[in-house]
Amino acid sequence: MGFFDQGNQSEKERLHMVDKQLVARGISDEQVLDAMRNVPREVFVPAKYRHDAFNDGPLPIGKGQTISQPYMVALMTECLNLTKDAKVLEIGTGSGYQMAVLLRITPYVYSIERIAALAENAQNTLVSLGYESVNIKVGDGTCGWPEQAPFDGIIVTSGAPSITETLKEQLADGGRLIIPVGTRHTQTLYKITRTGNRFNQEEITCCVFVPLIGKYGWEDN
Repeated sequence: MGFFDQGNQSEKERLHMVDKQLVARGISDEQVLDAMRNVPREVFVPAKYRHDAFNDGPLPIGKGQTISQPYMVALMTECLNLTKDAKVLEIGTGSGYQMAVLLRITPYVYSIERIAALAENAQNTLVSLGYESVNIKVGDGTCGWPEQAPFDGIIVTSGAPSITETLKEQLADGGRLIIPVGTRHTQTLYKITRTGNRFNQEEITCCVFVPLIGKYGWEDN
């Protein structure tokens, strides 16, 4: 099988993933579906797992981290209710896949990754795909990125012990925080919407993410 054939096959599998895992389960935001159809998920997966890139589940990316299940990426992105000029903060760059999806919707995406090697790999992958605005920094994501605040959307891609006040404070008026909260092993996904100094909290679904490590998260064991 040549490179072109491999690319053709990946595209078919990606489109099938969107139809069967996303549309069939209620994802309806056309911006999100378009992004998921066009971002080559397989490029963000380690070579030895590439044949499983479009499966309905997370995959290891090294350093004890994972690339999230396609449905969860789509659901969390849809919950942000993004416009094309929205400013977004991602906590936990990981492979860079979620950031790539966000960048298909808005160019104003900022991402924090605590593991330098993952941040570098994600940066290189995104640049290789032609993304021109790749704002990734290495640091403690639980502290947010106050220099760039406020944000229209904040998405946390690891499980927190509580809803982080620091991140709530960095939301713009009308902004949304999407965050998994619970134990180190199982969480509930929440959507927090800011209206002035009030915060509306909505439960979305049960989920399982790797722990959010940092000052306002879990200790690094």
